[in-house]
This record gives sequence, C-alpha cells and structure tokens, in this order.
Amino acid sequence: MPRLPGNLPLCSASGSVLSSLKDINALATAEKDGMYAGIIPPRLFSLLGISPRTLLGADGRRRVTIIAPEGMSLARIEVRYRQGDRHTTFFLDIAETHYHQMELSFCIINDPFAPRFAVDLDENGNDNAFTTLGRNIPEEIRAMQAGLFPNQTSRGLRMFGEFFELFERFVDSMDMDMIMAEPLTYDNAVRYEKYGFDYLNGRRMMMEINREFMPGGVLFTALDGSSPFRMPGMDRTVHGRSWAIHDGILDEPWEDIRIYKTIGVHAGVNTFPDRI
Repeated sequence: MPRLPGNLPLCSASGSVLSSLKDINALATAEKDGMYAGIIPPRLFSLLGISPRTLLGADGRRRVTIIAPEGMSLARIEVRYRQGDRHTTFFLDIAETHYHQMELSFCIINDPFAPRFAVDLDENGNDNAFTTLGRNIPEEIRAMQAGLFPNQTSRGLRMFGEFFELFERFVDSMDMDMIMAEPLTYDNAVRYEKYGFDYLNGRRMMMEINREFMPGGVLFTALDGSSPFRMPGMDRTVHGRSWAIHDGILDEPWEDIRIYKTIGVHAGVNTFPDRI
C-alpha cells in the first residue's frame, strides 16, 4: 500500500492495480501517455503552452514524446518547446530494478529561452558523452562564468522540486519503497541530499571532499589559480567545488556514487554544511 499521506494505488481505467512500469507499458497508448504525463510539472505545461490532456502545443503539434515499450520496465519522457527542436526542455529516463525499486537515471529540465553552451560537444562539434570523449574548455569556461554547473548546457527552470514531489508519489502509488540514482557530478549529489537522499556508496568520499576543501586541506591548497577551474575561493560554494572536481582535482575519479531515497523519509544527510 502507498506510504505517502493521501496517496492511492495506481489503477488503470478498468480498475486493475498497476504495480510496475511493465504494467503501465502494457496499457493502450493514450492511457499510458496520460499516466506518464502526470509526472511532468504542471508549470512546465503552462510555460510551454502545452495541453496536459492532449500533449499538443497551441499549433496543434505534439510536443511530448513518451517512449515506454510494452514488455519492458523502463520509460523515457521528452518535452520540447517546438516540434523538431534538437534539444529537449524536459528529459526523463526511469527504469525499474529487479528488486522492485525505481531507478531515476536522468532528469534534465532546461530553460528553452536561455543561452545555450556547447559543453556537450568537443571542439570539433561531436557529442562528447558527458566529457568522456573530450572536453570543450572554452565553452566550459563560458558556462561556468554564466553560473552553470558541469555538463549543464543551459540554465535550468528550477522545477526539479516540483517534479520530484510528483515522481515520489508516482513511485509510491506502485507500492515501491525506494528511488535509486547515480549523481554524475558533485553538485548533483549535494542537490539530491536536499531532497532526502542518502548514500549507498560514496558517503565517505563526500565527507572527505568536504574535509579537504577546508583551509589547510589538500583540495583547498590545490585551488592555486593554475586553471580557471581551480581558483582560490571556489571551495566555499557547491558551484566552485563541482567545477574543480570536474577538472580532475581529486586523486580518485568521480564514479560509482550511488544514492537512494526511501519513500516518505528524508535522510537528513548534509555533506557540505558550511556552503554559501
């Protein structure tokens, strides 16, 4: 049974209880799309002029793409400001684990009206797969100076909190008790802490990072001005620390950080309590 106050089991139009993404994906397309559209923040529909019922824009064209194959326990939601836009405004990838838990693989909410920075491309214009295939340093510097975090291509819409409240209730309605995620950057990890996540793996690393960014620490000392990403003072903010870590300031790679959120429970973790 759902754990969150006032929440009800997820049911199909015929009254069948739905307890998995595979159950949802077996529904007729219109009903399935309606259920997944329910985890898109209403403010996003309003901002982009999209009907939450038909998923069409004011010009009558489809703006929301939902990929949820029958027989599979995964789903992807893409929302675009204009049909045919290369870049999405809202992008969500989710999957169900073998242990009946929800994996929040990706959630990106971009401002379609904000300037875009090509940090996702190498200097030859090729996709760099989150910089694993090379970095675009000039664009990263521009993005950092504009206040963006690593891997951000444009300013966000500050809607993650609205999305996550809907998403947690959605997960709870299928009688799942846990949401799993893998933060790709330091700022992602700290942000997830705010929404009640704890660490399956990586908490020791996060605590060590905080300790070594304090005056006298190894990371504090390494902020020596040797690159734009390692300037003195960057230790005081999540933004500064995240760019320094993205630049490779750690002795170990940023990987294998795994976090989880128990439905209805805020873990109270704060690995950077003195952040500005």
